[in-house]
This record gives sequence, C-alpha cells and structure tokens, in this order.
Amino acid sequence: MPMSHQRGNPGGQDTALATATPPPRSPSAQYRPNSTPHPPPWVPVPPLHRHPEGEAVLQRRGPPRTSLPTPRRRQPTSNVMPPPTLHPAEVSRHNRLDDLWLVIDGHVYDFSAFVREHPGGIAVILQCAGKDATDVYSEVHGPNLVRSTLPPDCHKGVLAPGAVLAKPRQHSFQQQQQQRQHQQQKPQETMAGARRALESLPSKPPLDTLISAHDFEQAASASLSPKAWAFVSSAATDLHTKARNASAYSLIGLRPRVLVDVAAVSTSTTMLGHPMRSPIFCPPTAMARLVHPDGEKELARACRSAGVPQCVSVSASFPLDEILAAQAAHQPATPYDVPVFFQLYVDKDRANSERLLRSAQAQGVKALFLTVDAPIPGKREADERVRSDESLGSPISGARAVNDAKGGALGRIMGSYIDASVNWSDIAWLRRTVPGLPIVLKGVQTWMDAERAVEAGVEAIVLSNHGGRSLDTSPATVTVLLELQKNCPHVFDRLEVYVDGGVSRGTDIFKALCLGAKAVGVGRGLLYGLNYGAEGVERFIEILRDELETTMKMCGVTSLDQVHPGFLNTLAVDHLIPGRQHNPNTPWRRDRHSRL
Repeated sequence: MPMSHQRGNPGGQDTALATATPPPRSPSAQYRPNSTPHPPPWVPVPPLHRHPEGEAVLQRRGPPRTSLPTPRRRQPTSNVMPPPTLHPAEVSRHNRLDDLWLVIDGHVYDFSAFVREHPGGIAVILQCAGKDATDVYSEVHGPNLVRSTLPPDCHKGVLAPGAVLAKPRQHSFQQQQQQRQHQQQKPQETMAGARRALESLPSKPPLDTLISAHDFEQAASASLSPKAWAFVSSAATDLHTKARNASAYSLIGLRPRVLVDVAAVSTSTTMLGHPMRSPIFCPPTAMARLVHPDGEKELARACRSAGVPQCVSVSASFPLDEILAAQAAHQPATPYDVPVFFQLYVDKDRANSERLLRSAQAQGVKALFLTVDAPIPGKREADERVRSDESLGSPISGARAVNDAKGGALGRIMGSYIDASVNWSDIAWLRRTVPGLPIVLKGVQTWMDAERAVEAGVEAIVLSNHGGRSLDTSPATVTVLLELQKNCPHVFDRLEVYVDGGVSRGTDIFKALCLGAKAVGVGRGLLYGLNYGAEGVERFIEILRDELETTMKMCGVTSLDQVHPGFLNTLAVDHLIPGRQHNPNTPWRRDRHSRL
C-alpha cells in the first residue's frame, strides 16, 4: 500500500498520515509472500518505491488505516484433501489376498474387497498384487473403469513422482523356455534369428484390399495377438456348432424371381421401433479392447456411421457412459440416430444387477438383452490353452484353484459371477427393476422356448447359440428359424425375432430375413473389422449391406417387407427340423407288443 505505511515522515508527508503510521517493525515481521512475487496492498513499501502520483493514489484507494490491517482472506478452497503420496516400498507390502493394492496409471487402489468378485477371476489380480498393473489392466479395460467400479475409499493415493514399481511377469511358460534357449545361443546366431523374426512378422493388408468378410477374418488371424485371436475365434469343444452355423446357410438355396423393376431398393428396417439403415446389428461382445485400444467406443462410433444398433455387453472394456458418450460425440458425414441396447448376465448378487440396470436405463439404453443360453460358460479349448500358458508364468499365491485341470480360459473365468439359477419367473423381477424397458431374450434355441417367451410377454428373442461358444452340437441358428416356421409360425406375429451366428455373406442375411428374422447380428465379424478401428467396422458392414442389396435385386425384391420363405429352397435341411411330436411329453420308447 502507498505512503501512509512508510516509516517516519519522509519528504514532508502529511502529519495525519505520519501519526497513523505504525511503529517500525523488524524485517522478520514483514509479510512474506507465498506464491505471488508482489506483496498485497497492505504491506509497507520502502520510500524508494513511492508511487509517482503521490497523494492521488492514496485518495483513490481510500482513507489510511490506523493499524496494520488483517491479511486479505484467501479464496475458499475445496474440503477434499489431496490424495497422499505413496512410495513403492509401502505399496509393495500390500501383496496378499486379504491386503491387496494395485497401481494403475499412477494411482494406488485397494482391491482387497473386490478381488473375489472380479469377473476375470482372482489369479489375474493376485499376480499384480503390490505391483504396477497398468499394462495388464489396460489390455482389456478402459482407463475410467476402475474409478467407476471401486468405491472412493479404495483410492489410497498416488505413486510418488518418478518412483518405479515392479510390474507383473506376463510371459507364458513356453515363452520362458524359448527365452532360456535364446540366451544360450551365440551372439551372431541370436542377431540372425532376431532379424529373421522381424522379417517374418505378419502385417495387416491395407483395408481397401479387403472385399469380403472372410478377408477380415484372415487378416485378424495373422495380426491379432494370440490371446485376442483365441478369445474371439474360439468356440466350444469340437467346434461343430460353430461350423454348422455357417454351413447350414449354404444348404439353403435361393429361388430368384425375374423381370422385376429393381432399379431402386431399400435395405432399411426397424428394430423395436427404431429405424436402421440395414437389418444388421452389433450383438454384445465382451472385452473388445483386446482387439482395439478403444474397444466398444470405437464400435459405437462405427455403428453410428453405418446406421446400425449396438448392444453393449455387461463385460465391456469401458463403462457404459463412456461408450454412449463416444457414440454421441461422433459426428460422421451422415450420422444416424441409432439405438444402443444393453446386455446382462444376472449377477449372483441380484442387488448388483439391479443397480446396473437402473443406471443403464437412466443413461438411455433402449432395450435389455438378457442372455439365457449361458448359465455357465462353455468349454473353449483354444481360449483355455492360451490363458493357462500365461498363468503358469505368474507368481500366483492362493489362486491355484483357478488354474485347475480345466485350464485358464478368459471366457470361463469371466463368468464366475453369473447366477445359474435364473429362470422364467425372473422376467417379472426384471420388469419391476426396469419398468418400461423392452426385454429381449438372447439365446433361444427351440420352438418350445420361443412359445414360452411369447407367454412371458417379452418384446423380442434372439435365436443364438453364442456363436457356438456355449454348448457344442446345439442347433445351427438358421435351422431354429425353420423350426419356428414349422411348429409355431404365430410367434413371428407376437414378438420380433432376431438371429445371429454364422453370418458372413449378404445372402445369409437375406435367407434369415426370408425365414422371419427381423434383424441379424454379426459378432465375430465386427470384431475382425475392429482390428482396423471404426473404419474397418464400417467397411465390414458396408460390404454385407452391399451384398444384401445385390441379393435383393437378383431375387426381384425392392424392400425387406417383400421377403418370405418362398424365395428359399430348404429341402436339403427340412428333414433335420424337428416337428411338434419331438417335445418333452413324447416318450422316447413305446411298449412293443409281441406279434405272436
């Protein structure tokens, strides 16, 4: 502040001002600034720094104070205390099952209460106990998932800046063996081998060279990590159902009609009343981040661009709100207002499912897909082998039950929380939990259950066998469509019927629509497209849509409301379709009477 607080009365200063001047203070009593280089207005200013405008400045700033004023009050700050800084030695001590801390992106979290509930199993967390789990976590999860899953008091602090914490070993047993052999080789042989390995590394072909769904699968098989490829491509035991899903379509022939004006055709349709550009939807796929860093968020962007709905899995890599935000923020040249659905496995703790469902409904999902064909996960041997290899190299304590004779499949251990007691009466519970939200049963595989779904009052069903991933030798999904047409065609008038599994061509989509399907889900194919990001997914969908449009023109169809079973020749599979006599009330054996 100006001259009134200077010592003495230098320069003929006004007597009143001099009288009000406080007594001299020692330098130690002077104001010491904290963060600003300039003192606040009440700090005494030496005579050398008197303002050139003299008294005018004083008059503008008000009358002089008669005593040293109270320091200016600081702006109110948040009551939230900054998180404590933790050092590696302290974090590494919490490495037991009942006292387990992890570091993710520099933040320290307490996983002690959550480790037994982790959908991915105990082992994967235990191998990271007391360590930096950022790399392992980021492989399959989005950055914000841990913060939205754990309660706030589980956030213990931040890792000290510059501190380095040990990371879990992620090498498989085979990789360790190869590494030991590699280290025993001569240096020149090692260099030559490394050079050959680099030259033999597969690379993805350019996206514009892929012209069919099979091209995307081939590119993914060569470029995805072994773990990602095993998880996406694997199916149950001997893969019969996975193969039949595709081969059954090839057994159904087309019966084209000619001399029809097909200059303009439309592939648009609706799903639960929501318009869509083509009769394709993205079914729920778990942990898409194995394929692309943005996982389901990238799928959401692609679906918005392509005009097809997306169903988000409860086992997605990212929280639902982030996926919805990614879709809403994406502004392609021609955006489509497509719905987002939500898929659920019922948790053994029903309260968790209720909380999740209410949150999903509040965020604007348009339907609930309840998976009913997987009360327990199927045995996927390719997935089992890859995961068990990785767990063998991990220093696991107290989690050997996970690495049992079954293996260590990511798909199996993810399903450890699923409630196997779910039954038809639980549909009423779902109605009470999310009133007004359409319910879709995903995994219907017989005409009897389709009729039961009508009685239960659900809005739609998905004929699905989990892409052959649950129960091997279960029926191909297109043959279930034929089963419904043969035994209960009235179902198609009472609810919407969707189908997935084995679809790789536009002709497959056309055949499913002719048999009564309203829309067709393509799961693995879109994940193969995700190998190229949103652009790859868009191209994959566009290839199928273009093939469907070609098939429609060749068959004399201009809109999807014109299709019917008469466009198909199903004689090659009709004998495989069970009739109404094949029901639980029909005895397998009848009493035989002697002819004598």
